[in-house]
Amino acid sequence: MNYIIEKYPIRKIDHVFSDFYIIEGYNNSIGITGNFGIGAPMAAILLEELAAYGIENFISIGTAGALQKDLKLGSFVVCSKAIRDEGTSHHYLEGEKYAYPSESLTQTIVQTMEKLGKEYTLGTSWTTDAPFRETIKEIEQYKGEGVSTVDMEASAIFSVAKYLHVDAASIFTISDYLGEKEWKPYFHLTEKHLQTLFQIALETLKAI
Repeated sequence: MNYIIEKYPIRKIDHVFSDFYIIEGYNNSIGITGNFGIGAPMAAILLEELAAYGIENFISIGTAGALQKDLKLGSFVVCSKAIRDEGTSHHYLEGEKYAYPSESLTQTIVQTMEKLGKEYTLGTSWTTDAPFRETIKEIEQYKGEGVSTVDMEASAIFSVAKYLHVDAASIFTISDYLGEKEWKPYFHLTEKHLQTLFQIALETLKAI
């Protein structure tokens, strides 16, 4: 957020349950929200509020943990579906295993990344609100299923968006590793990758 605030001309919007800014120069059509904490409940609140203001397209950008060895620090992952291991999504949709992003918005993200020459993986994420309760047994199970990442918001974002009839998608950069028995965090090394995700999201929204 500090990078965006310093680099881009922005206008702060009050009366939103987070820090919310309009990015100048795009006919008031593109905004950024941040500094709202983490987890599915907070993401759902923001989606509800911003959709009520008339926003129709949402791209969530952030970090995720890698479950597969081929994902390196800073790799980009476009989320193709998310395992609903959080509580929020079940208040919006029936109890199915997966939640899915908007096909059209996800495809536009992929097209943007290819246009920009960015390598990416299209993969499934395991969304959980309890990061300190991720067990070795669960990790091994999801690794075996080919799940790429673990995150804290994607399945809720997709579920709330579907319920509200808006479009949402998620893209991650790898910040830590859960594929081994020892957790290996490298969040402090992801700043440049997060900046790239923002640029990808901005170009995607410009293309809609």
